[in-house]
Amino acid sequence: MPRPTRKTIGCYEVEREIGRGGMGVVLLARQPALDRAVVLKSLRRECADDPQLVARFEREAQAAGSVQHQNVVAVHDCFEWRGRNYICQEYVDGTDLAAALGQGGIEPRIAGLIALELTRGLEAIHAAGIVHRDLKPANVLLSREGAVKIADFGIALDGRARALTQAGHSIGTPHYMSPEQLYGERVDERSDLFALGVVLYEMCTGMPPFEEDDETEGGLIRRIEAGRFLPPRSLNPRVPRALSRIVIRCLRAKAKKRWESAALVRAALERHLAAPTSLEAQSVLAQWLSKRELFEARDRETVAATPVARRGYGAALRWAAVAALAIAGLAWLVATDTLDRALEYLPDATGTTAAIEASANRLTRAFGEETAFFTNVDSERRERPPPLPEQP
Repeated sequence: MPRPTRKTIGCYEVEREIGRGGMGVVLLARQPALDRAVVLKSLRRECADDPQLVARFEREAQAAGSVQHQNVVAVHDCFEWRGRNYICQEYVDGTDLAAALGQGGIEPRIAGLIALELTRGLEAIHAAGIVHRDLKPANVLLSREGAVKIADFGIALDGRARALTQAGHSIGTPHYMSPEQLYGERVDERSDLFALGVVLYEMCTGMPPFEEDDETEGGLIRRIEAGRFLPPRSLNPRVPRALSRIVIRCLRAKAKKRWESAALVRAALERHLAAPTSLEAQSVLAQWLSKRELFEARDRETVAATPVARRGYGAALRWAAVAALAIAGLAWLVATDTLDRALEYLPDATGTTAAIEASANRLTRAFGEETAFFTNVDSERRERPPPLPEQP
């Protein structure tokens, strides 16, 4: 039976639809030339005739394409096909943070690691002169390998280009919007840091910091504007104080009282988490995602931490001896240097200093010989063949 022909869009083979919103459609496709999975985004047909929406769609591609960072979803191409505009971007094999939150709270250390990776991505976005304006769990992608990526630049504000929204008009997701964004005022990177605080608060406590006072949206706006929310530790005592302080400062109602930049938030999170690298954070997150069973396991797939080599007893003894010699040598050299300075005021300082220098040189040579001895002993022990049996 012949294999059914797949629909093609440009040079991409469409596999299936993976998402649909009020304005756009998201397709999973394959790029045969590079043998890789990609995501194709396009406007819905009923929106494709709106010049403003088309302009915003093109601006999304330009904004996202200008940022090249491991914590930001990469844009590969932007093209037109049969009268419709498409964005081709990186496919992240995994899930989003909203799905992870749907399975319950997230332990504070995992929440901190995810937030740390988000700040690294925000740094790159802000360095490109862009304000994301829609940071929320649904726009945070988590890959099987533990990578954290910021997605969806649909309402991003590019400071180098004319804004696509009029002054006094707000756009975004209300629960994650700063007061200035809610009122349609001028926003900068501190608005994204407010949204980061909301996301981190939700990870730590299982609920957003701001809820409606009543059934109207005005109640939510009043709470956000007044900065009324319960401290994270009051809802989850396991949240460390340092992490709670980071969240609270992100959520200040007045922008000037928040963190000034994503770099400062990153530095604060690194101090709290003992400065893990991105690779270390990904290793921990990959294990956590695997335990949560957020994905269907692949054949032969295993997730494990990076192993730490264990030294044998002989190597440990050798290095202990070397360390002891090094400490003794440094102590002698420091003492020698002190004596040198004192002897500068004595009449026979030149001769005495020369003698001490000679002693220091002898000690340095002895230290080198001892190090070589221990190294050779260990290597001979490993390389020496077993003795031959005695002949009868």
